[in-house]
Amino acid sequence: QLQLVESGGGLVQPGGSLRLSCTVSGVASDPYGIGWFRQAPGKARVPLLCISSVSSGEGVSIYSGAVKDRFTISRDSAKNTVYLQMSSLESDDTAVYYCAARNNYCSNYWSRYDYGGQGTQVTVSS
Repeated sequence: QLQLVESGGGLVQPGGSLRLSCTVSGVASDPYGIGWFRQAPGKARVPLLCISSVSSGEGVSIYSGAVKDRFTISRDSAKNTVYLQMSSLESDDTAVYYCAARNNYCSNYWSRYDYGGQGTQVTVSS
């Protein structure tokens, strides 16, 4: 059983940066994947990036062309935390951001994840 808690959301001006954290508690499988999704008002939840971790290493999957040159995902295993570093933020990035964990490699489908966080609001506005 895993628990995920997102943090780091808030209000940021266009062009600014923000780093979201997803802290994972519990025992993860090998392999496992931690993904970031977002859901804007009135829109579907969409996948952004995901990091798969196995005993031999890790890999990153990028699912969103809209963020691939502006967002990066990383993991600090000592802190059991996965980060989403966001830069050059735009108003279209305004959404609730969710992280999710899967007892397998990454997937771009929210329904294939086994655990999800409660979300953190990111608002990009001047």
